[in-house]
Amino acid sequence: MAEPFSTSTEPAVLEDLRARLRATRWPDAPADAGWSQGADVDYLRELAAYWADGFDWPAQEAALNRLPRFRTTVGAGGVHFVHARAAAPVGAALPLVLSHGWPDSFWRYTKVIGLLTDPGAHGGDPADAFDVVVPDMPGYGYSDRPTGTPPDSIAVAGLWAELMSELGYQRFAAAGGDIGSGVSRYLALDHPDRVVAVHRMDAGLPVYFGDRADLAPEERDFLDRAARWGTEEGAYAAMHRTKPQTAAVGLNDSPAGLLAWIVEKMRAWSDRDAFTRDEILTNVTIYWLTGTIGSAMRMYRVNGAIPPAQHARRVEVPSGFSLYPADLVRPPRAWLDRMANTVRVTEHPGGGHFAPFEQPFAYVEELREFFRPYR
Repeated sequence: MAEPFSTSTEPAVLEDLRARLRATRWPDAPADAGWSQGADVDYLRELAAYWADGFDWPAQEAALNRLPRFRTTVGAGGVHFVHARAAAPVGAALPLVLSHGWPDSFWRYTKVIGLLTDPGAHGGDPADAFDVVVPDMPGYGYSDRPTGTPPDSIAVAGLWAELMSELGYQRFAAAGGDIGSGVSRYLALDHPDRVVAVHRMDAGLPVYFGDRADLAPEERDFLDRAARWGTEEGAYAAMHRTKPQTAAVGLNDSPAGLLAWIVEKMRAWSDRDAFTRDEILTNVTIYWLTGTIGSAMRMYRVNGAIPPAQHARRVEVPSGFSLYPADLVRPPRAWLDRMANTVRVTEHPGGGHFAPFEQPFAYVEELREFFRPYR
């Protein structure tokens, strides 16, 4: 049974964090390197100084605690989740499970929960209200860290189906991005009798084992662009898939190292200046306090072992996609139609990989419009 959950960080824990930040041994950097070789050291020094002596984590923690947060046992482990019921009459709202990715947690959706549950209070139609469920995946945020092999995206989808049953939702919608896009995909694939429709912020990096001659030219171009992206930008993912424990030693011990690993991706995958310092540090502080950077990275390893046949399955549940200009590699419509029963694709003028945080109003309006026929 789900139990209410909140956090209260001990002052000594925060003082340890501040002491580590102040004692950082910073590396040198080539003159004018900026972000061209990874994280900008000058930028990080300033942000780390603010983290140590300006950032108000208790205020951010209090804001997170105002969300209706819970913990329950799903499968073999404890799962933390937000369960925000709609302002509409009980039973009138569409249940919606939102799945996050890396490097984040339930944090990704904190700006949109109120917009989704109470559209009438934000200029929308009350009939578009959702009951919103935002779980932390195993090994992320305030969910348990698996002690053995972590669940892959297929298994997490099964856990979310179990969680929605526990909450009393037999019929529901699913949405997500990054790893959460894959989790949402497998929810639709494995539970098509329960998932009314699925919305994804991306189609994921392509995995294709067929004959390229069978693809349209724009699909072959998409595969080539994704391969180039992997060569130029995918070193982090290769580390996560192959030797996550090596990186975890340093990242779990050094808050400055953790900051560099996460902030470089938040910047590269989003519109520039998409986040305030407090927003960045709230996300990173969750990782630091929960000690989940290693367990989060290990999910890449098990997802990398998903059999080819699973990647080839086509989603028949009605599917919608929102594509953002600052995201990783945007797929063509032909690819989306090949992989899913695609009924809606929206090209947004702004935003990136963390769209619910970067463009909360546009993201929420897209969910309202897409899911309206499936209520």
